[in-house]
Amino acid sequence: MILKDKIAVITGGARGIGRAIADKLALNGAQIVILDMNKPEETDYSYYKCNVSDFSESETVIKSILDRFGRIDILVNNAGITRDKLTLAMTESEFDAVVNVNLKGTFNMIRHTYRQFMKNKRGKIINIASVVCMMGNVGQANYSASKAGVIGLTKSVAKELASRGINCNAIAPGFIGTSMTGAMTEDAKNEIMKSIPMKRIGTPEDVADLALFLASACSDYITGEIIKIDGGLYI
Repeated sequence: MILKDKIAVITGGARGIGRAIADKLALNGAQIVILDMNKPEETDYSYYKCNVSDFSESETVIKSILDRFGRIDILVNNAGITRDKLTLAMTESEFDAVVNVNLKGTFNMIRHTYRQFMKNKRGKIINIASVVCMMGNVGQANYSASKAGVIGLTKSVAKELASRGINCNAIAPGFIGTSMTGAMTEDAKNEIMKSIPMKRIGTPEDVADLALFLASACSDYITGEIIKIDGGLYI
C-alpha cells in the first residue's frame, strides 16, 4: 500500500469529491481524518467538526489532531461552497462567504499545519481549485475569484516549502458529478457536455485518482503545479 501509515487530513471530506478522496487514500493505506461541518455517514474515519473559515477554530482542531496522531503527512484542502449569482445582484455577504471558505479556509489549514510540515521535512499539501478560475463562468465571480486565489496560494506555499521536502500542488476539476451539480436539469448537463471533448461528466473518483498520485511518493518531484482534470474542457 503506497500510503501505508500516512496520516491524511481532508477538509470537506464528508461527501462528494472530498469523500471520494478519503476513500481512495484509505484504500491505499492512509489513516483518514475528516474535517467537515457535517458528520460523514457510514465510516470509521476520524471526524472533527470544523468551520475552516474560522482561524481560531481551525487552529484548535489541528492542535487536537496533532496531539492525537503526532503528525500530519497529507493535507487535502477540499472544503468549498458556492453562492452563485450575477455580479450585479451578488451581495457582499455572498461574496465574502465563498472567499472565506474556499480561499481563507485553505490558508487557515496550511497556516496551522505549516510548522509541523517544516519540522517533519516531508509532506503533501493538495489544494482543490477549479478550471472555472482560469476560464471564468457567468454567475460565479465569487467562486472563480476564490479558486484563483487558491492557485496563487498554492504556488507561493510551494516555493516556501520546497527546500524542506514538502510538495504543494492543486487540482483543478472541471464539471464533476456531485450533489452540487446533481440538481441541474438533463438539458443543462447535455449543454455542458457539448463543450467537453471527452463527452462525459467527470466523477469524484476521477479526481480521487489524481489526489492519490499527488499524495504518494510518485509525485515527489512535482510541486507548485495546477493540474486540470476536466475531460479537455479547458484546452
